[in-house]
Amino acid sequence: MLTTVMATLAGWITAAIAASGYGGVALLMALESACIPLPSEIIMPFAGSLVASGRLDLWMVATAGALGCNLGSTVAWLVGSRGGRAVVLRWGRRVGLSERSLARSEAHFARWGTATVFTSRLLPVVRTFISLPAGIARMPFWRFQIYTFLGSWPWCLALAWIGMRLGEAWDRTPALHSAMHAFDAVVVLGLAGWLGWVLLRRRRDRA
Repeated sequence: MLTTVMATLAGWITAAIAASGYGGVALLMALESACIPLPSEIIMPFAGSLVASGRLDLWMVATAGALGCNLGSTVAWLVGSRGGRAVVLRWGRRVGLSERSLARSEAHFARWGTATVFTSRLLPVVRTFISLPAGIARMPFWRFQIYTFLGSWPWCLALAWIGMRLGEAWDRTPALHSAMHAFDAVVVLGLAGWLGWVLLRRRRDRA
């Protein structure tokens, strides 16, 4: 059942981008950066495949994705800065953010300072939650915005470029079809496992 749900989610993501273009890319990346489980590893490569078909521009796709990251990250930053640690934990548990994970992020932020926001944007999973400890630490708002954009843009560009190159090779390389189906299965299973872990943690917290 979880696999079916995640496969449906991936189909919804691709349909939203196909219908809405740059606005869809920005909106979906905003949701991901606001700690909603919509993986950029699906969002940006599919947007890149539309670049290969001539429907979108690579640089505009990367910029739209990065701007979306700023928008969603601002929401998470506000939750951290205004609500504090207690609110972050209460809200974060809904998306699998445990107290241990938050403490680790806070320690990393305390050690490396505001540069953590930039470097974390280049890392899977971590990039989604780093805005929360940045908000708790009251990182200056505009510095947060600049570091978020500078870190998010190359991440979005790299994923979109991969999607573009795969899109260009799609018709020329039949073997790629099988490889991509296998990759899709791995992604869906990984997301299903993550969702199951989140649900299990929520059940334990209620117990």
